Formats: sequence, structure tokens, C-alpha cells
Amino acid sequence: MMSRYISCLSLLFLLICSSLTQAASKPNVIVILVDDLGYGDLSSYGATDLKSPHIDRLIASGMRFSDFYANCPVCSPTRAALLSGKYQDRVGVPGVIRTHSDNNWGYLSPDATLLPVALKPAGYHTAIVGKWHLGLEEENRPNQRGFDHFHGYLGDMMDDYYKHRRHDINYMRLNNKTIDPPGHATDLFTQWSCDYLNERAKNPDKPFFLYLAYNAPHTPIQPPADWLAKVIKREQGITEKRAKLVALIEHLDEGIGQVMQTLKETGLAENTMVVFSSDNGGQLSAGANNGALRDGKQSMYEGGLKVPTAVVWPGKIKPGSQTGFRALSMDLFPTILELAGVKPADDLDGKSILPTLLGKQQPKLRNHLFFRRREGGLRYNGKTIEAVIRGDWKLLQNSPFEPLELYNLKQDPLEKNDLKTKAPRIYRELATALRREIQRYGEIPWQRADSIPAAK
Repeated sequence: MMSRYISCLSLLFLLICSSLTQAASKPNVIVILVDDLGYGDLSSYGATDLKSPHIDRLIASGMRFSDFYANCPVCSPTRAALLSGKYQDRVGVPGVIRTHSDNNWGYLSPDATLLPVALKPAGYHTAIVGKWHLGLEEENRPNQRGFDHFHGYLGDMMDDYYKHRRHDINYMRLNNKTIDPPGHATDLFTQWSCDYLNERAKNPDKPFFLYLAYNAPHTPIQPPADWLAKVIKREQGITEKRAKLVALIEHLDEGIGQVMQTLKETGLAENTMVVFSSDNGGQLSAGANNGALRDGKQSMYEGGLKVPTAVVWPGKIKPGSQTGFRALSMDLFPTILELAGVKPADDLDGKSILPTLLGKQQPKLRNHLFFRRREGGLRYNGKTIEAVIRGDWKLLQNSPFEPLELYNLKQDPLEKNDLKTKAPRIYRELATALRREIQRYGEIPWQRADSIPAAK
């Protein structure tokens, strides 16, 4: 009897040790998502009036994507897609979530399983530092949607990078506690991320997922004064508008450099995958550079959707590698799950890009890439704009009050020559595919039933 008891204890001990070993061997994951960074607004992506040495070094340490697309040309929908692994309409976020219900175009579905929840079975500690922008209601805040730790900003944009208010409301939080720290938001998010990494280094046997979502370089374009002065002195003839944006991006670059340095100093870097991307293209009216792409933020043209992206994983992803493999923000969800050894749900729209990252051949993820956005104001009036890409062909409607347009991206990367009358078969096929996808989105409500009063 005693020998059987000892054998059971030994087996239990071995199982516990095995579980700890598996947890320790799982890689940590950091997703750095910046806000409104233009495709051409890094020196590694072609900028000549801007210096981004830290992000460039990060990109050079892993795989650089030339054809990575944000799920949407604005904030909330892309974030919803990234954290759910589904097209944003399928989790109730077709447009921007805002403070006031009469200008709010999304409600994160209670049924959506977000990445921190999906990682729980693999033993991950999960954190978000920075911008949330997926709901202000109690039930839709980060801690209630699966994150163990939240240190950041609940809302959309800040009206001031130093005051951290939106419509005079303080949305800064430490978990569920309202806080009011002094300092530039970029510096705060950088410091809080470094603090989190230092804390995780005390428990290296437990893997972590850190979602670091900076507000920068979103408007207001408000760099620290010394950073602006440095850019103006260095870049002779630069406009004030452009100088401010360049300074805000360079200040952001310095912050990301500090995070990466802390990752290295804590000894966590060798077992950590780092993803860098943007939620949409750069805002042209703020001075952004989207490279050789048409238009920018808010737009279904390439400048609104294509974003600089790279993934680093020491010893696994070849440094200095590049790929033209086409992927979307939502593909990061199943990629991270595969990395963690978690089987994704069958109903995801995202597909893992881990084989590509590891230098293996991988078939294309999907025949069609869909993009959609709902918005208010007289420019949209609550209606949607859409796009679909199949191979070299792209069909889009950039205004709900204008006709659909058809382009061949290979022959016409600047989307200048509308071919819908010259390629009617392609036009019909893509229009049909887009219409069927829109029908699929109708399954999920995007407003709370009690949130909008009827017009009188």
C-alpha cells in the first residue's frame, strides 16, 4: 500500500515537473502595435527625412513583410481582428468605438474569444500596456476580456499626450483603477512595458504575452519639444507639419528601443517572439508618408491598408529575411496560438503564418482578402466602404456614395486606372464574393440593443 502511495506521489511529481518544463519552453510573445504609422514612415521602409534606428534594428533582426495588410484603415476594427483572429465584423466592430453612442460604430461581441483567453490553457500571463480602444463598458474592458494586467488607456485618441484626456474624461487605468500619471503617453507606455518585463523576469518559468499598443503617431501630433527641435535643426527645409510627425515617430522609436533593450537585459529576449506592426496606414493630413501607395488612413486604397510589419524570434526566424507573403492583422492570432501549442478554434478567419516565418514554403492563406469599415458623419452617414483583393485584382468602394472601382495591383500599383468596364468578368466575380462576405457579417450585431434611441 505504501509503495503504491509513493509511486503515485512520484508520478504526480513527474507530471508537475513536465508541466513546468513545457511552460518554461514556451516562447514569450510581444506584439507592438503602433497607431497610424505610414508604410513609408520608417527609414527601413524608405523614409529619407526620418531616423528610426531602433525599429530598423528590430526589423533587421527578423523577417520584414512587404505585403502585410491591416484588417481595416482605422483603429478599432483592426485591433478587434488582431485580438480575435476573425474579420472585425464577425466580432461586432465594423467601425470606430467612441465615447458617445451617437458616434459609435462597434460593440465587441460578448461571444468573441480574445487572444489572452485563448492563451490561458498554455499557462501564459497576459498583459496590455497602452491603447485599448475596444470598449468603455465595464464588460468590455481589458481585465474583463481576459488580460491579467492592464496599464494604459481605455479610449480612442488622446486630446493631449500629456493630459491623457478625451472629451475631458480621464481614461488612464491601472487594471480597473483610474490613474492620472504625469508625462508624455509614449514615455509612460514605454516605462510601464519595461516595468512589466522586469517583473516577468522574476518568474521566467511562466511564459507571457505582452500587447504593447502605443497611441503614437496618432493625432494630435505632439512630440516633446526637444525632439521637435532636433528634427528641425537636422532636416533643412522640412515643413512644420512634417517635422512634428517625424519627431513624434522618432520619439516613439526611442521608446521601442528602450523596451527591446530591457528585454535583452532581463535575459528574456532569446525566448521571445516580437511582432511589430501598425493598425492602419498613415494620415496624410497629419504629414504622413505612405511611400509609393495611394492615399492613407481611412481609405480602402493601398495607402490606408498596407502597413510596415516585421517578426523577430532569435534562433528561429532568419535575421535580415524578407517576404512578399500576403497576410492580415488577424493572422497573428493563430500564429501566436501555434507558437504556444494551442489548437485554434475552427471558426477563425485568420491563418497561421508560422511556416513562412520559419522559412518554409506555405500556400497562400486565402483566395480573397476582405476589408470593411462603417463610419458616421456626412462623409459616410453610417454606411460602409469595402474592398476585396484576389491575386493581382482589387475591387473597392472608397465612398458609399461612389461606384465600385477595379484595379490590377501588379500592373497599376498606384490604383489609377479603373478597369471595371474592361474586365467585366473579374468585376462580377469579385463583386459577388464581396456581397456574400457582407451577408456573412450580418450574423453579428455591432451595437448594444439599448444604446441608440430611435429618431423622433
